[in-house]
Amino acid sequence: MGTRKVLTLISCGANVTVVSLDASEKLHQLSNNGEIKFKERPFQTNDLDDRFLVIGATDNQELNLKIHTEAERRGLLCNIADRPKACNFILPSIVNRGDLIVAISTSGKSPAFAKKLRKQLEAEFGDEYAEFLNLMGAIRKKLLSQDHEPEAHKHLFEQLIERDLVQILRDGDTDSINSLLHEILGEGYELEFLKGMYQ
Repeated sequence: MGTRKVLTLISCGANVTVVSLDASEKLHQLSNNGEIKFKERPFQTNDLDDRFLVIGATDNQELNLKIHTEAERRGLLCNIADRPKACNFILPSIVNRGDLIVAISTSGKSPAFAKKLRKQLEAEFGDEYAEFLNLMGAIRKKLLSQDHEPEAHKHLFEQLIERDLVQILRDGDTDSINSLLHEILGEGYELEFLKGMYQ
């Protein structure tokens, strides 16, 4: 659980420090790569010095209460995993597919249900959604470069969505993708060319 939270914070551009006697292999890897600071020792109250946000994700409820109490005393944002009453903010469960971000929150009432929904959505929304949004962004950029007004593009994007471009991307059918792009957008909108605009 703590590892997932760390990865989410890193993806948001946070500078992360982990204090723990028992860290996952992934956290050790992140530390070795210089992506996080890792202190392999028990929590100390001065670990909260000069911090903005604190997350307690331990199995020790006494320690979690200590972290919460000290964070509150200092006026810090604090989230204690699976203990909504010890939080002054709630972290949503997140499905991230590139520029597509889906957040799920039960307002702390049932983190387990949020986790279940996240897993269902992760299965439903695959990597093709990230590819789809990259492709739509490249199409938009190319259209705008031709001095088209943004409102004039609306029906083109609606057609690409209605014709289920996402599913064709999931199937990996390059010929069908190019055929659809040519039909709706005309020449010069081949998949490989558009990919070159964002890869």
